[in-house]
Amino acid sequence: MIPEVNFYFMEFKPFILAALEEDIREGDHSTLACISVSAQGQAILKIKEDGCIAGIEVAGHIFRLLDPDCRFMAHKKDGDEVRKGETAFTIDTTIHTILKAERLVLNIMQRMSGIATLTQQYVRQLQGYSCQLLDTRKTTPNFRWFEKAAVRIGGGYNHRMGLYDMIMLKDNHIDYCGGITAAIKKTKNYLAEKQLNLAIEVEARTLNDVEEILHTGGIQRIMLDNFDPETLREAVKRINKQFETEASGGITLESIRSFADTGVDFISCGAIIHHAVSMDLSLKAVILPA
Repeated sequence: MIPEVNFYFMEFKPFILAALEEDIREGDHSTLACISVSAQGQAILKIKEDGCIAGIEVAGHIFRLLDPDCRFMAHKKDGDEVRKGETAFTIDTTIHTILKAERLVLNIMQRMSGIATLTQQYVRQLQGYSCQLLDTRKTTPNFRWFEKAAVRIGGGYNHRMGLYDMIMLKDNHIDYCGGITAAIKKTKNYLAEKQLNLAIEVEARTLNDVEEILHTGGIQRIMLDNFDPETLREAVKRINKQFETEASGGITLESIRSFADTGVDFISCGAIIHHAVSMDLSLKAVILPA
C-alpha cells in the first residue's frame, strides 16, 4: 500500500500531466481516426509474470484524472504477491481515456512492480536480522517519488528523499571541506545558524575515519562505505550503539546476509532501484456482448 498516495497526488500530478502531454500533444490520431469520442469501453490489467505488484493506486489516479466518472475496480492491492495470468484491475471509461492512459499506466506500473519485486527479494534475505534495507538517491530524474514508493511497497525503507531533508557528509564533502572534523563542525554551525533540525550522517571510509567521527561526535549516523563484513563488524563494535550504523557499497542479493550478520542497523543498496527489471504487464481490451 501507499497510504499517502492521495496526499502526494498533487506533488506527482504535474509529472502525470507532462507525461501525457509528451505522448499526446495535439491528439491521439490513431484513436481519433477510428473510434468515436463517446464510445465506452472496458480493459483489464493482465499480469504476465510472477512478482510483487505496485502502482495500482497510481493507475487509478491517472484514469480518474482523465475521466472523473470512470469506474476503476482494483482486484489486487499494492504489495500483493501476484502470479502470471492474474488480473490487477478493471477499468470502465471511454475508449479514448483507456488508450490515452494505457502506455503511461503500464510504464509506471511495470517500473514500480520491478522495483518492488527486487526489494522484496532483498528484504527476505534479511529475515531474522533487525537491520533495515534502505534505498538511495540513485533514482531516475523526476521519477523518484514512484521509485521510492515502490521500495516501500516491497518492504524496504526510504533513505532521504533528496538533498533537502537530511545532512549527508560524503567523501567529496569531506575532501572539499578539509577533513571529517571540519565538515562536522561547519555543518553543526550551519544548522544552528539556519535553525534547521536535520539529522547528520557522515561517511567513514576506514576504521581511522570511524575513530575521528566518534571523537568529534554531534552526529546521528555513520555510513560505513565499502567495508568488507569483517571490517564492518569491527566498526560496529567500536561504535557500540553511540550512533546509528549504515553499511553501503557493493552489497548484493547474495552477500547481504553476511553484512546483516555484523549487527549493523541499516543496509543501503542502490541496486534495488537501478538494477530492477520491469515486470511484464499488459492492458487488454474487454469486448462486451452487444
